[in-house]
Amino acid sequence: MHIAVVGLSHKTASVEIREKLSIPEPLVESAIAHLTSYPHIQEAAILSTCNRLEIYIVAQETDRGILEVIQFLSEHSKLGAPTLRPHLFMLLHHDAVMHLMRVSAGLDSLVLGEGQILSQVKNTHKLGQQHKGIKTILNRLFKQAITAGKRVRTETSIGTGAVSISSAAVELAQIKAENLSACRVTIIGAGKMSRLLVQHLLSKGAGDICIVNRSQRRAEDLAKQFPERPINIRPLADMITVISESDLVFTSTSATEPIVDRAKLEPVLVSSRSLMLVDISVPRNVHGDVNELDCVQAYNVDDLKAVVAQNHESRRKVAQEAEALLEEEVAAFDMWWRSLETVSTISCLRNKIEGIREQELEKALSRLGSEFGDKHQEVIEALTRGIVNKILHDPMVQLRAQQDVEKRRKCMQSLQMLFNLDVEEQFS
Repeated sequence: MHIAVVGLSHKTASVEIREKLSIPEPLVESAIAHLTSYPHIQEAAILSTCNRLEIYIVAQETDRGILEVIQFLSEHSKLGAPTLRPHLFMLLHHDAVMHLMRVSAGLDSLVLGEGQILSQVKNTHKLGQQHKGIKTILNRLFKQAITAGKRVRTETSIGTGAVSISSAAVELAQIKAENLSACRVTIIGAGKMSRLLVQHLLSKGAGDICIVNRSQRRAEDLAKQFPERPINIRPLADMITVISESDLVFTSTSATEPIVDRAKLEPVLVSSRSLMLVDISVPRNVHGDVNELDCVQAYNVDDLKAVVAQNHESRRKVAQEAEALLEEEVAAFDMWWRSLETVSTISCLRNKIEGIREQELEKALSRLGSEFGDKHQEVIEALTRGIVNKILHDPMVQLRAQQDVEKRRKCMQSLQMLFNLDVEEQFS
């Protein structure tokens, strides 16, 4: 079995391409079922965020497994493989393992050290298990990656400053608008990203904030988290009217198609007033044609790179510290991975010794006769099990702990020869 990852990110693909490959949570179950139905994919997990789509697989033949993932992505995105391939990256085993560790730690994010990606990795793990895509190998890998992400955040200062898409979006707005306290701000959506938007806007002095959302109750729950400032709530039906009355609008919804476009805005905008739209959703909430309107400035997640660059240098040295921690977590995973090779030999040895124990115990009990009580039989049963376990303990521990691949294989071959073990027959 081998691990591979096939994906694309803000580094390899524009938002126009990323939104075509986005897999929203309601579609994850069917996507995992589709992937694991391919003959060469034994396990699959899908990490889909605004800045990346990554599919982790376990396959016996990685070349064939990767081709099956590309076929799936082509069908899902309606993009031909020749169009898709230039935007994809493919990493095998050690590189795939290290990549997930770096992603979980926020070292591969648009905003270096961002915290939200760790919760997204956790959610990928949860959904993968729930929908039967993650089994033994990916389960261990994702657990190790989550541990790595937590360590980097608690043992380094990588998370200081603007560490999320939302905070970078607010910084961009502050640069462009200069004075957020004078802006009428609207946020469309009431999810986690919107909560972070409110938090960062208030810290920058914004005071006139309105939340537009399909569910009024969810918007009210969000507003209650910030009792120090009154936040207006408006229904989604009033969205265009509210936008026309705003100076600055952030969009962060799970809509799969644009909810704001030129046709909706043009009739309601006053040309003497300017409007800034900052869309941090993928797929995009704001259609690109709004840029044709003279009074509109529109930005999306790809426009945040300049803001992010200002924060990047200060975190670069901290990131080097984080990389050292990740190497430790990769080494821990590799040790577990190497121990898998010994499982068949250890199981075969244990089964053979256990078979001998049961045969000899049965002979001994039959010679002792019926007058030998159940309690005595239980004592002898426990005694023989204890002897077997103690005899097998050290060989098993030493075999699992052997890090040199060739030495470990020689040890397994010796065990198989000395105990006449037929591992292939037992596990075929």
